[in-house]
Amino acid sequence: MAVTIEDLYRNYGILADAKDNLSQIRRQAIKELPRFATGENILRVADILTQLLQTDDTAEFNQVNASLISIFKMDAKGTLGGLFSQILQGEDIVRERAIKFLSTKLKSLPEDVMTKEVEEYVFAETKKVLEDVTGEEFVLLMRIVSGLRVLQTVNGRQQLVELVVEQAFLEQALNPADPDTVDRLLQCTRQALPLFSKNVHSTRFVTYFCEHVLPNLSTLTSPVAELDIQLEVLKLLAEMSPFCGDMEKLEANLNMLFTKLLEYMPLPPEEVENGENSASEEPKLQFSYVECLLFSFHQLGKKLPDFLLDKVDAERLKDFKIRLQYFARGLQVYIRQLRVALQGKTGDALKTEENKIKVVALKITNNINVLIKDLFHNPPSYKSTVTLSWKPVQKTEAVAPKRPSNEDMGSGGSTKKQISPQPRRDARQIYNPPSGKYSASIGNFNYERSQEGRDVN
Repeated sequence: MAVTIEDLYRNYGILADAKDNLSQIRRQAIKELPRFATGENILRVADILTQLLQTDDTAEFNQVNASLISIFKMDAKGTLGGLFSQILQGEDIVRERAIKFLSTKLKSLPEDVMTKEVEEYVFAETKKVLEDVTGEEFVLLMRIVSGLRVLQTVNGRQQLVELVVEQAFLEQALNPADPDTVDRLLQCTRQALPLFSKNVHSTRFVTYFCEHVLPNLSTLTSPVAELDIQLEVLKLLAEMSPFCGDMEKLEANLNMLFTKLLEYMPLPPEEVENGENSASEEPKLQFSYVECLLFSFHQLGKKLPDFLLDKVDAERLKDFKIRLQYFARGLQVYIRQLRVALQGKTGDALKTEENKIKVVALKITNNINVLIKDLFHNPPSYKSTVTLSWKPVQKTEAVAPKRPSNEDMGSGGSTKKQISPQPRRDARQIYNPPSGKYSASIGNFNYERSQEGRDVN
């Protein structure tokens, strides 16, 4: 098809508006376009091809993708110029598809195409686009820049974190009643999480969560109806906490975590004169929430190990230990119930929905048990290591002893460790903890009866 680039530009309106019986001609024209992508024409050809991404014809769309990849291999930077020009100035549908093209295709291009100079250009242009983006666009753009080889260094990852910080508006107070504001914070935190490490710290995010999110936890408005926004926030905080660096207001933030933890660790029911529990409703034990809060407190507590001894008054510390003891007793019974329920089950039997929930529940309760034992040491210890229940196991994980006793809870004994089994992919779903009398599928119990089975494995 002998045409000039000028002819293609002159007839672009015909290309865009052609009827179905001309689709083959359009595809042929699109296929021919890379032939003219030389010199200064590369930017113009890339611009045309990017606009043609708006087509709803599958065959034509695939040909546009193929032609874009073809000119990428001729001049990557020039092709990117056309793509980013349309992302910044084009129609919404073109912008959307151009971003999706970059998020799916760049990672497959070889190093001789995606050179250091080209990747730096992608990063610079992406920062311009990020000045005004939707939530979906932000996720896709972060996927693009996070995959750039030039940013796979400590300095590169720090630059990416700075990019996310700018989007998260961490310098502003949180409006818990605005779902868009809450959603922005969640999206930004999720994008930042994979970037954190021992050298790239999460301090600003953890500080913001402690100072602005935890005080408003109960009033947060969820951007998604079925999302447990409080649990989601606590999970994000727990995942970030191991990578927190030096914190300016460490004691105040630890105190906020401590206060919030107390809210989820109830006091024992009051006893009447005959020594039996009153008829009042049994407190709810929200294991998933407590796992997150206890883990975060344990991580930050390492930075101020005398917090419970010197920064918390004696009455408050006594109250905390009573709550810990009560929670731990209920925990032991529930762990035993879970082990009995799962005993002897392997393979397909563990893949049922009910047993998958029990597997995760056992992991949550074991984690809490290990962390509580650490805090019962005198002085409190912050040495044990656990893997959060929804995360894959890495190397070793501290687990609770098989026969815990009430005496163990205050003995200060060392935490046992063992090699954890290979994590099950299907066991990573988030566990919705039972409340009151735990779970009907496992069996009810109350605190009077719980003492009868103290020696049961």
